[in-house]
Amino acid sequence: MPQDLAFGVVPSTGASTLSRLEALPIDSMWMGGHVASPNPSPEVIVALTALAARTERVRIGSSILLLPLYPPAIIAKQIADLDNLSGGRVTLGVGIGGEYPGEFRACQVPIEERGPRTDEAIPLLRELWTGEPVTHTGRFYAMDDVRIHPAPRQPGGPPIVVAGRQEAAMRRAARLGDGWMPYLYSPRRYAASVATIREHAEQAGRSLEGFEWFAFVFVGIHDDGEQARDDAARFLGGTYRQDFKAMVSSVTATGTIDEVAAALQAFVDAGARHLIFAPATPDPLTTFDRLFSEVVPGLVVAG
Repeated sequence: MPQDLAFGVVPSTGASTLSRLEALPIDSMWMGGHVASPNPSPEVIVALTALAARTERVRIGSSILLLPLYPPAIIAKQIADLDNLSGGRVTLGVGIGGEYPGEFRACQVPIEERGPRTDEAIPLLRELWTGEPVTHTGRFYAMDDVRIHPAPRQPGGPPIVVAGRQEAAMRRAARLGDGWMPYLYSPRRYAASVATIREHAEQAGRSLEGFEWFAFVFVGIHDDGEQARDDAARFLGGTYRQDFKAMVSSVTATGTIDEVAAALQAFVDAGARHLIFAPATPDPLTTFDRLFSEVVPGLVVAG
């Protein structure tokens, strides 16, 4: 596999599927989910628990957990326990959501507070992961001598990767995150986000050494490229409740082998170093097999 690049997949949780995927040259598996959305969806912590129990070597991550919906102490405890259960393999991908306002009403969280709640929660999670008593008084969260222990297996706790699409999310990643993971981006927009995050980090006086550059990319391969893109447009349209026909070519890596290779190389050229493949196809396992045998070996990091 190419040096300086890492690869992840979004699987189904069937035990046989996970075993087959973990045999591929992948570095990570990721699960998303919601509390209450129009589409059937797992809850993220439950999905991560299944990944932890059914995998042995790959990094497991949330893509994403809607952090403002949860009390930070609950997430800190659940993720610490999962990190220990998995042998230190957890990455926490977080975002603010908002596309389903009913979720926020159901969880008694004002939707307009989702950004500032997340900004307060991220550093609080890291405090709680020290395993020492934490006292905190903030705008949204307060606690006295709360101790989450045992601490996570990873010193300092799992990496916290910020997902999103808007500049507010980029600022959050630059100031508070251990990585950046946008979705439904074109390579051009990804490159622009990298530049924006670097600029915000410089303004904040923060080094980005060790910062991880993820790209969450919907993929689909078919010998008929138009068929692959039609499949992706139907899949994404059903998920996000909008028409993707006009944009599927720019925000996915779908089509023939050559078209998918060119799209993924463009993300690498834009600065992505950990590509997460989310299937937008009726046959995800075949797509994953072809990606790792026919596409991924040809990807290169310039320079």
